[in-house]
Amino acid sequence: MAFLADALNRVKPSATIAVTQKARDLKNQGREIISLSVGEPDFDTPENIKEAAIAAIRRGETKYTPVSGIQPLREAIVRKFKRENGLDYKASQTIVGTGGKQVLYNAFLVTLNPGDEVIIQAPYWVSYPDMVLLCGGTPVFVDCTIESNFKLRAADLERAITPKTKWLILNSPSNPSGAAYTRDELKAITDVLLKHPHVWVLTDDMYEHLTFGDFVFTTPAQIEPNLMDRTLTMNGVSKAYAMTGWRIGYAAGPEKLIKAMDMVQGQQTSGACSVAQWAAVEALDGPQDFIPQSRKVFEGRRDLVVSMLNQAKGLRCPLPEGAFYVYPSCAELIGKTAPSGKVIATDEDFVSELLQAEGVAAVHGSAFGLGPNFRISYATSNELLEKACAKIQSFCASLR
Repeated sequence: MAFLADALNRVKPSATIAVTQKARDLKNQGREIISLSVGEPDFDTPENIKEAAIAAIRRGETKYTPVSGIQPLREAIVRKFKRENGLDYKASQTIVGTGGKQVLYNAFLVTLNPGDEVIIQAPYWVSYPDMVLLCGGTPVFVDCTIESNFKLRAADLERAITPKTKWLILNSPSNPSGAAYTRDELKAITDVLLKHPHVWVLTDDMYEHLTFGDFVFTTPAQIEPNLMDRTLTMNGVSKAYAMTGWRIGYAAGPEKLIKAMDMVQGQQTSGACSVAQWAAVEALDGPQDFIPQSRKVFEGRRDLVVSMLNQAKGLRCPLPEGAFYVYPSCAELIGKTAPSGKVIATDEDFVSELLQAEGVAAVHGSAFGLGPNFRISYATSNELLEKACAKIQSFCASLR
C-alpha cells in the first residue's frame, strides 16, 4: 500500500521556489548569479512597523490570538477597505491568515467539491491551480495572450463559465505579467458575472499599491456592489510594505464564508503570529509615505528593464501596468541553438541555458501556464538589473 496520499499526484512543486533554489546552489558552487526569480521587494520593512512589533513584544503580546485575527487588526482592515477601496465591511466579515496563500487555500477548502470548476486566467500565479487541485476542484484555464495584454476578456470568460463553475480568480496587478485591469475592463467582466449568480469571485489584490503612471487601481466589489455577497477580496501586507517574511494576509467577504474559513483555520494553524499582526496594524493605520516612495523606484526599474529587454534580439516585452514583474515573449528564439550546443525547444530550455551561460536566473513562462515567455522580477537594484539585462542581451545575440 502506498504511504503518501493520491492528492500529491495532482500537484507539482512551486517553479519559482525551484528556480530560486537552483540559483542558490550555483552560487554556493562559486558562480556569480543574478537572481531575478523571487517575487519579493528588496526594501527593508519600514521602521515604524518594526518598532510597533518590538513594542508589542515588550507589552507581552506574545500569546495565542483569536483564529480570525486580533480585533485591532480586523478593525484596521475594515478601515483600509473603506479608505482605499470604498468598500463597507464589518470586522466579523474579515479574516487574517498566515500570508495570502493560506487565505486563498482555506477559501477553496471550504467551498470546493469534486467536479467544481475554478476559472483561472493564464498566465497565472503558480499556486492557484495546485491549491484548487488539492482541494478537490478542477482548474479551468483561459489563455490571456500578449495580444490581449495578458488580460481576461469578457467574451472569453463567458465561454469558460459552465454550470459547474464555482469561482473566478482575478489577480490585478498580475503575478507574473504585471497586467492590471482598468475600471472599464473590470466592468465588462463584472457584467458577465452578474448574468451567472452561481459564480463567486476571488480577487487577489496583493499588488494593489504597485501600479504606475496615472493607472487607478479598482477591485470588482468596488465596480459592482451587487457582487459583494459573492466576492472574497484578498490582500496583504507582504508586497506593499515589504513584509513578506511577516506572513500576514487578510480578506473580507460574506460572513458565512468567513466563518467557514475560521473553522478550518482553527483546526489547521489557529491564529497568525501575534507580533506580526500588531506590526500589520501599524502598516495599515500608520504613515503611508513608504508606498509612493517604493512605487516610484519600482516604476523606474520597470522602464529600465522593458527598454533593455526590447533591445535584446528576439525578445518582445510589453510594458506592464503594475507589480514588479515583466513577462517577455521568447517565441522568436525557439528552435535556435545555445552556445552549449543545446537546441532551445521550450521556454524552460531558454531560462535553463540563460542560467548556465550567463548566470541570470528567471522563471520559465510554461510554469505560469502560458509560453513561450519567461518572468523576470525587477525587485532588485538598478545596478544588478542593468547587468542582468546586458547579460540577457548577450545571451540572445549568441543564439544561432
